[in-house]
Amino acid sequence: MSQDKINPEVLAVLAMSLLLSASLAAQTAGAAMPHAAPPAQNADASTAAKPHDDSFVIGNDDVLAVNVWKEPDISRSIPVRSDGKISLPLVGEVQATGRTPLKLEQEIASRLKNYISEPEVTVIVQQINSQKFNILGQVTRPGSYVITNSATVLDAIAVAGGFRDFAKQKSIYILRQNVDGSQTRIPFNYKEVVKGQNPAQNIKLQPRDTIVVP
Repeated sequence: MSQDKINPEVLAVLAMSLLLSASLAAQTAGAAMPHAAPPAQNADASTAAKPHDDSFVIGNDDVLAVNVWKEPDISRSIPVRSDGKISLPLVGEVQATGRTPLKLEQEIASRLKNYISEPEVTVIVQQINSQKFNILGQVTRPGSYVITNSATVLDAIAVAGGFRDFAKQKSIYILRQNVDGSQTRIPFNYKEVVKGQNPAQNIKLQPRDTIVVP
């Protein structure tokens, strides 16, 4: 009979032991989980950079990461100066503004061939500070503005406060910079666009576009 009286205590001890074992097992499993995370993080990091970009056009104040394989003394992060150039050891001054990263890579590699056998150059745009458009002429607030949310010509006119009294709304045009340094003149008839007659004229703005309202 005395053994029957001790049983509840024994059961309590066993129950506590089981709870402690379960807790330790859960902590061990939880501690092991973070080790599975790094592969996913590495995958994200590998897709973040976009070298050899042949669509983005570099502009003043953009920050470029120039990497020359096995040449740490030449590789560096460098901003594009206000004159549109960057300067690198052995390479000297190079025109960056108006070129794509791919074209700039080719120019730097070409100059390095005098010093390095088969140089491998990568140019990545680290910071984009040149995504602006200009609007000039008969608007309330002419000036330079940052391009946001796929802005169009109508958006630009609104941002600039609208037209002044004598603006020639049918004779507006956009000057667009080409990669080769030339300009394309694109007409914009505000009267037609707001009436829905020729909505294709309301083009999306690109960096360094200049809208002229005569």
